[in-house]
Amino acid sequence: MLKPVFPVRAMAMALALTLSACGSAEPAQAPEGDATPSSVVTESAAIAGPSRTILAFGDSLFAGYRLQPSESYPAQLQAALRAQGINATVQNAGVSGNTTAAGRQRFAFTLDNMATKPDLLILELGGNDLLRGLPVEETRANLDFMMAEATKRGIPVLLMGMRAPPNYGGDFQRQFDAIYRDLAREYDADLVPFFQEPIIARPELNQVDRIHPTAQGVAALVEATLDDVQDALPAS
Repeated sequence: MLKPVFPVRAMAMALALTLSACGSAEPAQAPEGDATPSSVVTESAAIAGPSRTILAFGDSLFAGYRLQPSESYPAQLQAALRAQGINATVQNAGVSGNTTAAGRQRFAFTLDNMATKPDLLILELGGNDLLRGLPVEETRANLDFMMAEATKRGIPVLLMGMRAPPNYGGDFQRQFDAIYRDLAREYDADLVPFFQEPIIARPELNQVDRIHPTAQGVAALVEATLDDVQDALPAS
C-alpha cells in the first residue's frame, strides 16, 4: 500500500494540498469554452521528429489556477519536452473544480473534439473528490470508466496519483490510495504515485491558499515528472 510520509508540522498543509483543486463548479451539461482542450505554445525552440500530441486532462492543477496560461503544467511541460528535442504539443484540458464525475461527463466529448487522437493521455483527477468527501467507490468507478475509454480508443495513459491525508482515517486512506495503483496495474498504464509530492512540504512553491502551486511550483512538478512523461510517450 502507498503510505504518505508527512512531517507533523506540515500536516495541515498536506491536507490542503492533497485535496488539490477548488475553484469553479463543474459543468452540469456538455462542456463549452475552456472545457475543450487548448494547446499553448510558449517557445520557439528548435525541435525535430514527428509531431506528438499529449492531452493533459484534469482539474485546476492542470488548468493553471491563478496563473498565466504559459505557467500552467501543460504549457511548462510542453516547453520542457521541446527543450529535449521532442516535437510535442500538450493540450490543456484542465477544468478547475472538476471531480472525477465531472471529468467522466466531459471525457468522451473532449476526445471526440480533438483534431487528432492523442499519442498520450495524462489523467489527473481525484483531489476534489477528497475535498467533497465523495465515496471511494465513486472515485474508482469514474477513473475506471476513463481508463477503459482511453484503452478502447488505443490511447496510452499516464495516471497522476493522489493520496488521502492521514486524518481521513486508515481504512479510507488505504482504499483511496489503492485506486491509482490498482487501475494502473489493471490497464497496464504508467503511474506517478503522488503527483504533488515534490511540493507537498514546500510552502514557498504554493500559492497563499496552500492548495495550488505557484509558477515555480509547477516548474518543480514538471521537473519531477518529465522522465515519467517521456517514458510513457510511445515511440513514434
